[in-house]
Amino acid sequence: MKKNTFVKTPINPIGSSLEAWLAQEKEVRQRLDTGAGPGVARPDQVAGKTGLEVMQGLLRGELPYASIAKTLDFVLIEVSAGQAIFQGAPGLNHMNPLGTVHGGWFATLLDSALGCAVHTMMPPGRGYTTADLSVKLVKALTPKVQRVRAIGQVVHCGRQLATAEARLVGPDGTLYAHASTACLVFDMPSLTGKTS
Repeated sequence: MKKNTFVKTPINPIGSSLEAWLAQEKEVRQRLDTGAGPGVARPDQVAGKTGLEVMQGLLRGELPYASIAKTLDFVLIEVSAGQAIFQGAPGLNHMNPLGTVHGGWFATLLDSALGCAVHTMMPPGRGYTTADLSVKLVKALTPKVQRVRAIGQVVHCGRQLATAEARLVGPDGTLYAHASTACLVFDMPSLTGKTS
């Protein structure tokens, strides 16, 4: 087995071809560019929806996506119950002084996959917030790697706490980083200001 290879199968078996990744990204970005664009969903847009329904609406371009994705050049590619995949393009704007991609870029991409995976498990009226984020950088990343994917998966989702794991991989399966999170789960305030 190749060293630093991600051994789990990605959600999308399209998987290891850079060309397939780029084609999927183009399709998603076209949907998002003609959709709601970056921003924050209004409470009435998400009221009564499960977290999975919200994330699917975002992916279809019906709901705004987080503006940090535009700032750091990454995009939600796929979502399903307990899982989320983001794809990012490491670029010159993401470099540290040593000439590699800054650890904060890794962390933000992984945090997005982790949080959105947890979000898919939320029933209507429930929300979450990250309480802990642990990131392990295992291989340097430069813009020579055109795309990476952060693949997040929920490990546990209870009434008060959810945990998830994510891996940052290249199209050839190379592992660049992995992360874990613990999220606090809580009742969301309703539109009237009361909790459900």
